[in-house]
Amino acid sequence: MLILRSSDASPFGRKVKIAAHLLGLYDRIEVVATDTGDPADTIRKQNPLGKIPALVLEDGSVVYDSRVIVEYFDHLAGGGRIIPQAAERRFPALVLQALADGVLDAALLQVYEKRWRDEPLRSDRWLAHHADKVARGLAALAETDLSGETHIGHIAVACALGYLDLRFEGSWRAQYPGLVAWLDDFAARTPSFAATRPKG
Repeated sequence: MLILRSSDASPFGRKVKIAAHLLGLYDRIEVVATDTGDPADTIRKQNPLGKIPALVLEDGSVVYDSRVIVEYFDHLAGGGRIIPQAAERRFPALVLQALADGVLDAALLQVYEKRWRDEPLRSDRWLAHHADKVARGLAALAETDLSGETHIGHIAVACALGYLDLRFEGSWRAQYPGLVAWLDDFAARTPSFAATRPKG
């Protein structure tokens, strides 16, 4: 059994779970809840960075981060399933994943600024810097052709938008109706998107 160290609200963990569902691998995975803020949690031994998701293989070795895990899953499923093999599709899919992951990184840094720093120490300049990254990323996504067979880029975009719904009350939706329509369609075609929705 493969062990996925993650948390319910982790958007990167969600990306990995959706990939596993789409590849028919989810029944081979045990998801183990992880508290990255707890020094006693074994995640710090499994991934020296103390970050999730991390995938513990049957031989005890560990694969991380989410981009490497989804590539490992695609390999297990025979290759070319969610990460296209042909260069003309592969690299656009990987760049799209990088863009969506970057939006997530910037969103998470805003959340962490408020979660980890007492209010007098918080930096409005830092928050604005990362909010601008999210805004630029959303503008780029709105101009991107997201049609075609589902690949890792699409999964990453869906998880990024889902996280903005979770932590930023869907404030992006009014400005980007095209992305709203795309996400609704993705959710309708991908039952695991609803199945992996964070509970809080």
